Amino acid sequence: MQSSSIQPLTSGSSLKRSDESHAPSPEKKQDALTGGMPTGMFEALDKVRAGNSATPALPMESGVGDELKTVISGSDVPANIDNVPRGRSLRMQWRFLMVLIWAAQLFARVIFWQVYARKIAPGYVERTNSDRWVRYARQFRRFAIARTGLFIKLGQFISTRVDALPESIIRELESLQDEVPTEPFPRMKKHIEAQLGSITSRYAWFDEKPIGAASLGQAYRAKLKSGERVVVKVQRPNIRKVCYTDIAALKIIAGVANRFSFVTRRANPSALVREFGEVVLQELSYLNESANAARFGEMFTKDPGVYIPEMYPDHSTDTVLTMEDVTSIKISDFAGLEAAGVSRKAVAKRLMDTYLRQIFETRFFHADPHPGNLFIYPLPVDDPQKYIAAGGGRPFYLIFVDFGMTGSLTREIADGIVDTLTAVIARDAHKLINSYDRLGFILPGADLKRIEQAATAAFNEVWGLSMTEIRDMDFDRAANLAAEFNDLIKTMPFYLPQDFIYLGRTVSILSGMSTQLDPDFNPWHELEPYAQRLAAQGFGAQVSSGGGALTGWELARSVLSGGGGKLISLASQAITRQIPPLNDGLNVLSTLNAGEMRVITEPSSLYKAELNKLESAQKTTSRAVMFVGVLITATLFYTNGDTTPAMIGYLFCAASAFWGWVKP
Repeated sequence: MQSSSIQPLTSGSSLKRSDESHAPSPEKKQDALTGGMPTGMFEALDKVRAGNSATPALPMESGVGDELKTVISGSDVPANIDNVPRGRSLRMQWRFLMVLIWAAQLFARVIFWQVYARKIAPGYVERTNSDRWVRYARQFRRFAIARTGLFIKLGQFISTRVDALPESIIRELESLQDEVPTEPFPRMKKHIEAQLGSITSRYAWFDEKPIGAASLGQAYRAKLKSGERVVVKVQRPNIRKVCYTDIAALKIIAGVANRFSFVTRRANPSALVREFGEVVLQELSYLNESANAARFGEMFTKDPGVYIPEMYPDHSTDTVLTMEDVTSIKISDFAGLEAAGVSRKAVAKRLMDTYLRQIFETRFFHADPHPGNLFIYPLPVDDPQKYIAAGGGRPFYLIFVDFGMTGSLTREIADGIVDTLTAVIARDAHKLINSYDRLGFILPGADLKRIEQAATAAFNEVWGLSMTEIRDMDFDRAANLAAEFNDLIKTMPFYLPQDFIYLGRTVSILSGMSTQLDPDFNPWHELEPYAQRLAAQGFGAQVSSGGGALTGWELARSVLSGGGGKLISLASQAITRQIPPLNDGLNVLSTLNAGEMRVITEPSSLYKAELNKLESAQKTTSRAVMFVGVLITATLFYTNGDTTPAMIGYLFCAASAFWGWVKP
């Protein structure tokens, strides 16, 4: 494999890996130190971006009328899973059958335990559920590795659905990321040459050892005849037929799963399959990925600190993608960053700032920000040692790669997020749950009143606490709250649309990465200007604080910083100003006079817990009385010679004893 050591960025080479390098002029080096001009140290970047006009257009669906719509013009990948053609070869038919058989045996086991065994021994089934689902996940992981293709991708997809699955299952499936088998190079070479012609006619050299293997393809290093070093992404042979066949099987499996309430209480299988299928179809088109890269290049064309690799459309097709090799220091290589004189604090700030621009300004974001897709390129300077000695300060590029997985947020979704934030600020559980429902967070048929009660109880427990205080909240308080609403915890009637999952996953990864880069990193300082900009664009209302206007975002910061009491005070003052107290008093008196006032009391969580204990004890006593009564009756039958009813009674007692043993 060729060396990936850092090379100086010059106007002659930019970040393209070439065997010929040119030393930058002293003037350009001075510009690199000052960073005050869009040329000089950034001239190469400007030239590369200016020359990217040959990259494909932005993603769009093609086709008119009854024609098949594809994910992007020039691709034959359908945009909708309903138009996916199922493989008709014997091999694909066999795969289709094996997938359905494996799913059928899994369904049979799940139905046995969740429907029939639960009626006989609900306590035992409940206690062993977690271990049983972990075993199912482990067996699916083995099945996915054996079948490869879409099912490895499916396992990775499921592992992001924190709203639908317990953490133990997610941990089991996350390991699929590192268990993707590689495809032998002769097969990949045959595919490359079928798409581009002879490798030797296009590339000066081509490393046969892959630098990365994913479920849909593999990546190799190479060098073009013109001297640029590149990375070539190649789809696995026949992977599209495999994916189409598996999607067809998954649609059938989802349709069957929709018939069982214990499944639909936790997730919407058909919607999950549709979301997953559409994500896969987007990733199956490298033309679509190239278009995403072009869009990101346009988004950051005026940002001198972010670099998007160049795509080479003349050496690419819908299944083979040639792009600039920008391999540098991984963003997680902290020792490498320090050795190069790059400030980890500066990297954390730029990373968060870049993603906030994607999320808040363009609402189109790179949804796979793991360390393998983010690099830091230290720019050439006169004396790197002074930056190393100072512990940072060296200018650098933040480089993004792999644009197959992206997320987008519509204006309606952004409005919904602001509505949710407003409800939290107002401590309005009813408005909060309605906002969740409009955003699609709650599954159809869920008990909205019960969820609203849970939200109200949560508000009462944590209102006015800072994030640190919430984290350190007394265990008994949290346990009582969980016990009070354990029916919701068990059923989990919540569902997150895929773009929210991508957003949540992205923010979670970024938060962890930024904290690792800079333990003192405070995201609030980075979030504030973007939230204020949202408010200026009409996404948030302003609230008067007596000394000026506060945006909804500033109020949210107050909540999360422990200022809930101040917010309540502001709210009460505003209400007092708007509604004369006399009117309130008259309304109350009128209601009392008409006999229409109702007094509603809400028992505390501890009181409810005690009631549950009493109810459980009452049930146990009733079962004991019945057991003794049946046992005495059976004994009387036996002593009178009536052995048949006596044996029935004894069997009933034995079953009751076993049930009492397995039931908690």
